[in-house]
Amino acid sequence: MKSSDPIRPSSRRGASGAWNRLKPVREDVLESYGLPSKGETRLNDFKTQETFLNRITERYMKLCALNRSDLDTLFASANPSPPSTSLTTGLSSLSLSKHAPTPLNTATSPALLAASKLSAQELSTVLSALRKLREAVTASGRHDSFAQRVYFFAIHVSILCSDWASYTPALHTLLYSLHARTPLSSSQLSEYVGYQILDQACRQRDLAGARETKVRFRHCDRRVEMVLGSLVSGNWVVFWRAKRGIDGYQRAIVGMAEQEVRVNALKVVGRGYLSVDKRWVEDATGRRWEELVSDGVGWEEEGGKIVVRRVKARTTA
Repeated sequence: MKSSDPIRPSSRRGASGAWNRLKPVREDVLESYGLPSKGETRLNDFKTQETFLNRITERYMKLCALNRSDLDTLFASANPSPPSTSLTTGLSSLSLSKHAPTPLNTATSPALLAASKLSAQELSTVLSALRKLREAVTASGRHDSFAQRVYFFAIHVSILCSDWASYTPALHTLLYSLHARTPLSSSQLSEYVGYQILDQACRQRDLAGARETKVRFRHCDRRVEMVLGSLVSGNWVVFWRAKRGIDGYQRAIVGMAEQEVRVNALKVVGRGYLSVDKRWVEDATGRRWEELVSDGVGWEEEGGKIVVRRVKARTTA
């Protein structure tokens, strides 16, 4: 080759290091599938469904392990606008403070806020993936023991996250469709019928419907019956006692009736007493006195007693 000839590029490939700079984006397995109701068909394969459930379970368990010290906050993040716990609306006729004390602002580091936001996003991904899997099980006409596992898991997670939009159709499908083809065991049927009864009584405020479900499935559970009886009679003592004796999933559902029971107890106290023992008020409402004050209760505390009303001294002419 002469020195005057132009330099031709080499035909050999260069070092692979230059190509490694463009690494492929890692695709999230839980987000790689769409909703079957929107046309996704890849999840209709039974083997794919089983693998997908394993991935969802792994992600959920890892998420719970990372947030084991504050699971309540994690589950609450799935429902950003829960019902208000303020008592001022329900007790407007009683001696309540018009403005509840301003809650103290607790400083939170940016790192903790970022971690909390990331966990909330992960939980949202898990809930979305569960919906995809439930739709896929329905679309594929699957009604075996695996389908039961999917609905068991979906119902439990939905209860803890107060994701009632997912919980209601999942529970109805399990009890009224899947159970007819693949019967649940007696213990399983009792558990999930119990959820249905408590949901109707505590969240939907449908005591007649709850009783109808109890009769239809011949459900017999002393703890569930205690909750129903306490709501019918307005017996807050039995209600709080029953709530302490049930499991975490049932407790999450029964918690939807706490506000109504608490308001009823405070109304009775406000109309019937001038002063009561502080501990008794706390037992009747299921909350500490400081929490009741934060909720808007304007009664005064004096030496372990709660002054509900003060008798005005008569003025002599």
